[in-house]
Amino acid sequence: MYTLMEVHDLSAPELAVYTRLTEAQLRNRRHPEQGLFIAESPKVIGHALDAGLEPVSLLMERRQMALQTELLSRCGDIPVYTAERAVLEQLTGFALTRSVLCAMRRPSPPTAEGICAGARRIAVLDGLVDPTNVGAVFRSAAGLNMDAVLISPTCCDPLHRRAVRVSMGTVFQVPWAVLGQTAADWPNQGLARLHAMGFVTAALALDSRAISISDPRLQAAPRLALLLGTEGDGLSPAAVAGCDYTVRIPMSHGVDSLNVAAASAVAFWEISGRRSE
Repeated sequence: MYTLMEVHDLSAPELAVYTRLTEAQLRNRRHPEQGLFIAESPKVIGHALDAGLEPVSLLMERRQMALQTELLSRCGDIPVYTAERAVLEQLTGFALTRSVLCAMRRPSPPTAEGICAGARRIAVLDGLVDPTNVGAVFRSAAGLNMDAVLISPTCCDPLHRRAVRVSMGTVFQVPWAVLGQTAADWPNQGLARLHAMGFVTAALALDSRAISISDPRLQAAPRLALLLGTEGDGLSPAAVAGCDYTVRIPMSHGVDSLNVAAASAVAFWEISGRRSE
């Protein structure tokens, strides 16, 4: 049974996880086993619970108590901090959360090889820094049949609060792992690992020699890893050079490219090979 705690002052030390800790402090790189993240809204929290993640505490508007009985019962014996909306609106961004926040423990990080053991189609995110884009790519990956997502060591954390929110909780549904520990592990070592796992690698990049994303050679690949580059600069020359193919999405009206989140949706649709389902 949860422990109800009334909040009258957001400066209370026990609320630091919601009010004062930065994303880096929540992640706690020195002690990963103590790392936390914040999930927003009953739907997103529910997806996290479905994935077996452990809640630490809840913060919600008082009127939500009667509306979230199922969620409260699923979270078990944890503190539930509650306050009137006027108090909680002092918390930046609270109006976007559908009135419920949950602090949860970060899961133990899996290996790329482990989550890709049976995968046919995966996405590799190289240095994306905008959590909104990362969340949107995960949502596309979940909806368009990607089996896993791998991220480079310099990519934004998929458990960043905004990435989790934008993904609508799909970061808990699509397996993901970091491909390396430091920036030096990418791209050469990371691409070598992908090739060792049997993946054909395709770099989504602007290049006059690129083949179309609908090229039948991509469809025929038993295992395909699609690389998506950072906002602005795209993939590095080394990453493009290390891939088996460079691919592009054909464009019209003089437009050269799409935002990485939009491009991911188009590309995932093309390479999934399951469009008749």
